[in-house]
Amino acid sequence: MDTIDLLLTRRSVVAKDMGEPGPDDATLEKILGAGIRVPDHGKLGPWRIQVLRKAGQKALGEVLAKIYAAENPGAEERLVEAERQRPQRAPILLAVTARIDPHHPKIPAMEQQLSGGALCQNILVAAHASGFVAQWLTEWPAFHPEVRKALGHAPETEIIGFIYIGTPTTPPNERPRPTLEQVVSEWTGPAE
Repeated sequence: MDTIDLLLTRRSVVAKDMGEPGPDDATLEKILGAGIRVPDHGKLGPWRIQVLRKAGQKALGEVLAKIYAAENPGAEERLVEAERQRPQRAPILLAVTARIDPHHPKIPAMEQQLSGGALCQNILVAAHASGFVAQWLTEWPAFHPEVRKALGHAPETEIIGFIYIGTPTTPPNERPRPTLEQVVSEWTGPAE
């Protein structure tokens, strides 16, 4: 598949619809290598990637279940179990974080954040190019300080999201997308 066709066919697949196999170590290394080849004004490298295989996913699931149960004392056990299973939906889970310097003298915070977004997009495309599917999610764990702490991050570190990678268990469906006419315009100068 050429690069344009690859980009035109990439789509997210819901994490619950992923199964084995996931990428082997060599393929995952290539996916991550492609991920970090992003625009990065000032070469700050404000982002980090943590790989969670089954043991890490299970440990994170226990953290999520504990937090959810503590914050929802009347929750049914099935809901607590759903939180326990949340990070275990695909063979590989990546936790992508960024430590943004909002006071950097030259690099705006938005550029640092967008570099992290580009990293996530590169990972999604590289997973697709490698024959896998992926989904980039945040959900509540990305915004919870106890999750950030459990993953070993300082309070000022942001979780950009979690990327699930695996093989689709059912054929993915295409979703409606905007037309070019809806989102593209040509600018020729200020209106008079």
